[in-house]
Amino acid sequence: MTSEVLTLSGEQGRRVLRLSHLYRLIIGAALVALTSSNFDLELLNLTSANLFRYGSWAYLINSLLFTIALRKPGHLLAVFSMALVDVLLLSWLLYAAGGITSGIGNLLIVSVAIANILLRGRVGLLIAAVAAIGLIYLTFYLSLSRPTASNQYLQAGLLGLLSFAVALFVQNLTNRLQQTESIAAQRAIDVANLEALNTRILQRMRTGILLLDPRLKLLLNNPSATRLLGAEGRPGSELAVWQPELHKRLRDWQQNPTLIPQSLHTKSGTSLQPNFVTLPHGNQLHTLVFLDDISRIAQQAQQLKLVSLGRLTAGIAHEIRNPLGAISHAAQLLLESESLTAGDQRLAQIIQDQSRRMNLVIENVLQLSRRRAAEPKLLDLSAWLHNYVLEFRSSAPAAQTIHLLADEPGLHSRMDPDQLHQVLTNLVQNGLRYSQLDNPAAQLWIKLFIDPQSELPVMEVHDDGPGVAPERLDNIFEPFYTTETKGTGLGLYISRELCESNQARLDYKPSEHGGSCFRITFAHPRKLSRT
Repeated sequence: MTSEVLTLSGEQGRRVLRLSHLYRLIIGAALVALTSSNFDLELLNLTSANLFRYGSWAYLINSLLFTIALRKPGHLLAVFSMALVDVLLLSWLLYAAGGITSGIGNLLIVSVAIANILLRGRVGLLIAAVAAIGLIYLTFYLSLSRPTASNQYLQAGLLGLLSFAVALFVQNLTNRLQQTESIAAQRAIDVANLEALNTRILQRMRTGILLLDPRLKLLLNNPSATRLLGAEGRPGSELAVWQPELHKRLRDWQQNPTLIPQSLHTKSGTSLQPNFVTLPHGNQLHTLVFLDDISRIAQQAQQLKLVSLGRLTAGIAHEIRNPLGAISHAAQLLLESESLTAGDQRLAQIIQDQSRRMNLVIENVLQLSRRRAAEPKLLDLSAWLHNYVLEFRSSAPAAQTIHLLADEPGLHSRMDPDQLHQVLTNLVQNGLRYSQLDNPAAQLWIKLFIDPQSELPVMEVHDDGPGVAPERLDNIFEPFYTTETKGTGLGLYISRELCESNQARLDYKPSEHGGSCFRITFAHPRKLSRT
């Protein structure tokens, strides 16, 4: 027989069993102390003082033995034996003490209750039946030698019925307690599973989440927050020290919660939108910080805008380009006229230049609307880049120089070579143009290496120009944003779009030695491109 026929097992069963041992030891010690004192046992109206004394010692010794031998309710036989011996010894004491009037019957009821806490169903009722039979039989046996004991039949019968009533009540109560604890244990498992699920969701969420205590110290953060902020925060870190800009926005929000917090710009160029929510925790208010990457949202909005613009331009391009061509041709004819004054020639030249610029804008927008899908190929980036630089040097003016730093051979990635050529040409032309603003000769540096953190191939284009002003960093990849009178503002946008269509990424970072640095992070060579 196993613990399946026991009502209680595990830690709860051991706790009840320990209390049972303690109770039986206390009763046994009290009985032995009573019989060992100078108190005259004959005054208790005992049937046999010696029999009561021996029974008390037997009860105490039995309690000690079961306390040592039985420490957990693992088997039915051990628990049943303890309960049965307990009832038999108490019945012995009941007889030696003179019957029901001695009060030992109450101890029998308590033993029956303890036995039915540990034992299940019929086994527990068997202990109650033994107690009831013992009460009635010993009363009858006692009445043979002591006629006054015949008045105790009613009390013995009532105690016997009480034994069954206590057994049924305790079993029902224990079963309900066990069901309640089973439900509580299942709820605990469900809560633990839900907590594990929430933890997994937080870890895989793209939204960064920070939990701050009332003193604005970090309690926890998910991996997305570490990735977006570019720095891992340890529990207990002060937000004012770890992320001062985010701390400033949180303070502004606490002063006026109706205001939308300003966006946050990280060192990697990512734009984040913080949102704050108070979280009651007992008598304190914690703060939840949500960080969303709005650069992707802005990029998607720009894509939708350009798709609509491309469709519109594709429909009316011929309606614009035809009169635009006529205007440009008329301006060219005016420039060839010998009767024009210098001022009129200047105006005609402006007309022709602006017509050419308008035509270039239309061409770029049309290119966006009908851009072909990327056809990635496995490229040896080192060899490809050396060929590109050789080709450029063969046709570049003497005042333009490219320094190539690509000493590590065997760097591969999958990318469309034509689109990579278009992206790099755009970056090189921009770099050389800005380099000429601060230097007599234009030059730039192209570096190819493996990023030590991501272990991905990286190409950087450095120039020694004036760089990009911090207030313009958020706009350099936006379409139609340009600081030049002759630019269309689509070059960097198209370059980033071409990189992303090849699962690469184009970013800007300030150069350590001044100027600008545009970085292309290529995809892993085993990663196929999706368009």
